[in-house]
Amino acid sequence: MGYHRITLTVNGVMELVDVPSNMTLLQMLREKLGLTGTKNGCASGECGACTVMLNGEPVNSCMVLAVECDGADVVTVEGLAKNGQLDPLQEAIIETGGVQCGFCTPGILISSRALLNRKPKPTEFEIREAISGNLCRCTGYNRIVEAVKKVAGTE
Repeated sequence: MGYHRITLTVNGVMELVDVPSNMTLLQMLREKLGLTGTKNGCASGECGACTVMLNGEPVNSCMVLAVECDGADVVTVEGLAKNGQLDPLQEAIIETGGVQCGFCTPGILISSRALLNRKPKPTEFEIREAISGNLCRCTGYNRIVEAVKKVAGTE
């Protein structure tokens, strides 16, 4: 198995990382960069717990090889907060009670932020569609949707 040196930007910081050919983006983030907010749920692209933004689009990081990210821009849940201030979406999900066990929350936050970045005033249908790839067994999704609508000003 070969190793590859890749350069990518993660949460606004340029990173130079040596990765094996078969390492996923999820593994690289957690094991090489210590960014453990991105969760390993199913490891098969079904649950969305590992969702990150790759070049502005939400992806299941368990399904992307790290070597494919050479030159890419990656945003994880740790990258949502700026200068010690939570992203408004993070604040809203806390305020609405959209967090219970919290395991799915990082992926839901990333999927929701990606939606709001491309469409600041989404409909409820668009919100539900955007988070449809994020499985949550605790909340029933209503409070999560409420949080996104709050940030969008469409509540």
